[in-house]
Amino acid sequence: MSRQDAARNRDRVITTASRMFREDGYDGVGIAALMQAAGLTNGAFYKQFESKEALIAEATAHALSRNAEAWKAVLDSAGGDPLEAIAQWYLSAPHVQHRGLGCTFATLAAEAPRHDPPLRQVFDTGLRTAIRQIVAAGQNPDDPDREAKAIRLLSRLVGALTLARATSDPELAARILSANGATDATG
Repeated sequence: MSRQDAARNRDRVITTASRMFREDGYDGVGIAALMQAAGLTNGAFYKQFESKEALIAEATAHALSRNAEAWKAVLDSAGGDPLEAIAQWYLSAPHVQHRGLGCTFATLAAEAPRHDPPLRQVFDTGLRTAIRQIVAAGQNPDDPDREAKAIRLLSRLVGALTLARATSDPELAARILSANGATDATG
């Protein structure tokens, strides 16, 4: 196998793990199922990764970077109030329904403390990136409280998404989303 093929296979495992971890949690994904989903053998895993913990950190970093790209796209294309645009997008029914492709904070942040320090560092970096993005999108660059406001907005959005996903009652989920800024929460 060429180095290019090995690199492509490694990327495929990271991308697949990123989705599967968000869908089923870190402990809900075994190496055998992950490698099968990636179209590779279990042996290939051990040639590419030191451990599952190492993959968890890499896959989470990948997921958080994709999340940052999505936030950037929404913020860059927003007219008027970019923070309102991010809330509308973030709290939309499709985002609620697709954990595997959605926000890494809402799906995996609660699991991070139970894993090795490198994963917590990945979350630190991801959180700082999201906060900087929100601060930069704010409409008052002279506001001395803008970082605290960005943290509150991020916390509110992640919490609302997490709770809306947790309930089995679609009406309650819609009320949670609506109360936190979504205008079309019924999906």
